Amino acid sequence: MGSVNDNDCRPVGSYPPSGIDVLIVGTGLAGLTASIECVRKGHNVRILERHDDINTAGDMYFMGHSATKFFRHWPELMKEYDLISMNNAWIETFKHSGERQITPLKVADRLRQEGMDPNTPPGAFQMRPLIYRMYLNEVQRQGIKIQFGQRVVDYYEDEAREKAGVVTESGERIEADVVIAADGVGSKCQKLVGGQVRAMSAGRAMWRAAFPIHHLDKNPKLKEFLKMGGENGDEPMVRTWLGPGTYAMVLIRRETCVWIMNHDITESAEESWTHTVSSDDVLNTIDRGLDPDNTWDPKIKELIKLIPPDTIINFELFWRNPQPSWTSPGARVVLIGDAAHSFLPASGNGATQAIEDAVSLATCLQIGGKQNVPEAVRTHVRFRFIRCSCAQKMGFSNAELLQHTDWTKVKVNPKLAQPKLPRWIWKHDPEQYAYDNYEKMADTIRKGIPFDEVDTVPPNYPPGYKYESWNIDDMYRDVENKTVNMGSGDWD
Repeated sequence: MGSVNDNDCRPVGSYPPSGIDVLIVGTGLAGLTASIECVRKGHNVRILERHDDINTAGDMYFMGHSATKFFRHWPELMKEYDLISMNNAWIETFKHSGERQITPLKVADRLRQEGMDPNTPPGAFQMRPLIYRMYLNEVQRQGIKIQFGQRVVDYYEDEAREKAGVVTESGERIEADVVIAADGVGSKCQKLVGGQVRAMSAGRAMWRAAFPIHHLDKNPKLKEFLKMGGENGDEPMVRTWLGPGTYAMVLIRRETCVWIMNHDITESAEESWTHTVSSDDVLNTIDRGLDPDNTWDPKIKELIKLIPPDTIINFELFWRNPQPSWTSPGARVVLIGDAAHSFLPASGNGATQAIEDAVSLATCLQIGGKQNVPEAVRTHVRFRFIRCSCAQKMGFSNAELLQHTDWTKVKVNPKLAQPKLPRWIWKHDPEQYAYDNYEKMADTIRKGIPFDEVDTVPPNYPPGYKYESWNIDDMYRDVENKTVNMGSGDWD
């Protein structure tokens, strides 16, 4: 079957052609990762994208170490990643009202304080536009075909012919041996896989803005406060503000300022990367629900005033409850990324798990081969479902930390003011895990063992955890009551 280790580099050409035709719908992180990894594993790839171009807009997200291990197989991509990464970042924490709670500290030093190796951090914040450009460069180097303007309106499979396909808005039918639905939380594939067809609002939204740093020149006092870190003032700085039911973050790097803020949904929120709102719209609602004597830090409000027009996105968050059904009945259509499992921003795991999905699926298809596509897909889902469900649940635990911070405890233990990044998340290697456990997990499927009763495969989720179904309504209620219960197992 093959195996890898941390020092292996198995570039394109290392694996023989599999003969598997793969059709990928969507060019998010999951879709783009699946495209290059499927090529590397010897599969034939084509991509459909509903828009006329790939959207490289946006601000930042967290990319975990488990999601970037596969970069070692892509020398050019790895070189670009090292150039754009923010491994030398600093971090500082405030109350929402502006009182500093944790003084500036380099991320590497925080890791040392927690007994971790700063040379292998759990992950790092990355700029979305730079990461997407990095991926697109690799897609182009590999000559992977992307068909733009192809809006998929339906998915289907034909088990007798061992094919699956999609129907586009123009009525065209496009087929392959396996179809990967990487088209986000609103995927039209939900009907076929038997999942929750309509996504529901999470009741929360994110104000997000990324803009050139020169706009801070209009307010010298604020610019001085938001300066970068390091002895020479040239290292990225991440500042967080934690408040009741909300949190905000400001990233400053050499050329860009990013501001994001989690808040209750407002009338102007939409699930769109192109829907913008004005600074006045934000300022008129930012203190909603707060005590008049305990409103947002004036420095945050001054920053909002400087954000250029048509820049602030009010992005509504949507959600589907965890569902173990990620595949069509014949397992030739499979959901990955947000289409399979949406994440709260507080989880710091959405991008990471999307990339892990893609690496795992490409590997399982290579192991199983063309004659065993359905088994390979089902085995992949068994590798992924409980892990992703636990990672989703972590988002609610982190939301409780960030939105209902106990500052008395934080003064004693600053870790209580930052999202949890447990070892079972960031130390995982989805590619090696598939090589090590494919046959054992596939055998549980052949024997008809339910996914939540498997005990022959080492867990890639909290050791000792026993899966229990849960839903977003109950978890949100627990966050508000500060009673989030993660369940059994070692979550640290």
